[in-house]
Amino acid sequence: MRKIAALCLASILGTLSMAAQAADVAVLDWREALMNTTAAQHSMNQLKNQLGNKPQQVKQLGQQVQQLQKRLQQNGDVMSDNERQNLAQQLRQKGTQFQQQRQQLEQQRQQAEQSFLKQAKPKLDKAIEQVVQRHHVQVLVDRQSVIYSDDSLDLTKEVTNTFNSLQ
Repeated sequence: MRKIAALCLASILGTLSMAAQAADVAVLDWREALMNTTAAQHSMNQLKNQLGNKPQQVKQLGQQVQQLQKRLQQNGDVMSDNERQNLAQQLRQKGTQFQQQRQQLEQQRQQAEQSFLKQAKPKLDKAIEQVVQRHHVQVLVDRQSVIYSDDSLDLTKEVTNTFNSLQ
């Protein structure tokens, strides 16, 4: 009885492995494929131009906040109450200003990204479809979800190139 069960199990496993081998499987990091396109690079350059020197200003404001915090921590004990209160007030104001400006930058970045994704999705889908058909892929898996795959199974660069070639 055990031999029959083992034989049946071996037969089932063999059938499953043949089915898995028959299906052409590939992996794709669609985010990387999309972000490496010329359209994405152009979109990022537009955003940089639109933002101008705002990112640098926010960075400098963040550094000012850190300097004020450090000064308050190091010298707070030897300052008069009035000096300490003034410094704490400055810190709160600069901190609030920093948070607001940082959030505005992040919002602008997210809006630009969403706009680009909305515009690029149909073209990305078309590029993926062409590459999948070219390679007769039966199963396409997100590379982020795969523990291991041979590099030859990765279609990311080819999808980027196909996307760039589409009009």
